[in-house]
Amino acid sequence: MNGASSAPVEARGLAKRFGEIVAVVGADLTVEAGDVYGFLGPNGAGKTTTLRMMLGLIRPSAGTVRLFGRDPLLAGARALDGVAGFVEGPRFYPYLSGRKNLELLAAYDMLGARRSDLDSALDTVELADRAKDRVGGYSHGMRQRLGIAAALLRKPRLLLLDEPATGLDPAGMRDMRALVRRLADAGMTVVLSSHLMSEVEELCNRVAIISEGRVILESALSELLGSAEGRYRLEVTELERARALLGAHGIASSAERAGLVFSADPEQVAGLSIALGKAEIGITSLVPEAASLERLFLSLTEAPRDGSLASVPGGAA
Repeated sequence: MNGASSAPVEARGLAKRFGEIVAVVGADLTVEAGDVYGFLGPNGAGKTTTLRMMLGLIRPSAGTVRLFGRDPLLAGARALDGVAGFVEGPRFYPYLSGRKNLELLAAYDMLGARRSDLDSALDTVELADRAKDRVGGYSHGMRQRLGIAAALLRKPRLLLLDEPATGLDPAGMRDMRALVRRLADAGMTVVLSSHLMSEVEELCNRVAIISEGRVILESALSELLGSAEGRYRLEVTELERARALLGAHGIASSAERAGLVFSADPEQVAGLSIALGKAEIGITSLVPEAASLERLFLSLTEAPRDGSLASVPGGAA
């Protein structure tokens, strides 16, 4: 298989057990060139374990991974050509400067990085003015950005980042997102593991959701949000009577914040408003709700596992 023409990441049936503990079950993932791919799940869902298997840091119990068509377990370090990133946060010598840490990492990785390469990486992550300072004096956000600088020395086509914004203050999160966006705009493929819905919604064009070790959905973000269109919020003077009336019209609803939330097409909504008026139930508000990745995420990860995700684009049991 020609690695140059293959997808940056292809995982099929990927699984990992640690003794009796099942960490990942049958994960199927495909990351296409140019994607900013959000790997979304709650803490402990299996995101980091999956990334470790992708990078060949741990051996899968079952399944396969290909990076640009190469299997890390078979090709070894050659499979990581054009691949960089960090899992569970970067680590540095705190008593050395940021630049010296990068020099040591480049030498260890036999990258042959030139001074201009280090300067470029530090400029990209906006640490050039702190390059001579000891890393022990860096903020958490600066250390995260230095980790990305170290990854950039490999001149990657694929960048894997594990929770890069975790623990950052709002300004640090803003800076990290801006950095990821700049790298993506320059043509780099990015896999971004996160439990932050706002981060994924802002940055990613495709998303996979993992819950309890299972990838329960992989979809274009636009299709996923589009599947949530047609959702309305109703506030009335008599909630229970209104809920019964919706049920009589074949519309399922749920109570949220002193109102009812339901999905319907515009024709159904028009008929419903007339029916509520005839029943003398006062309508105080009837408005469409914007699609929300957070709401979709919670509905998928908290729903009972009945094996059916047919109504969600890209859904997989």
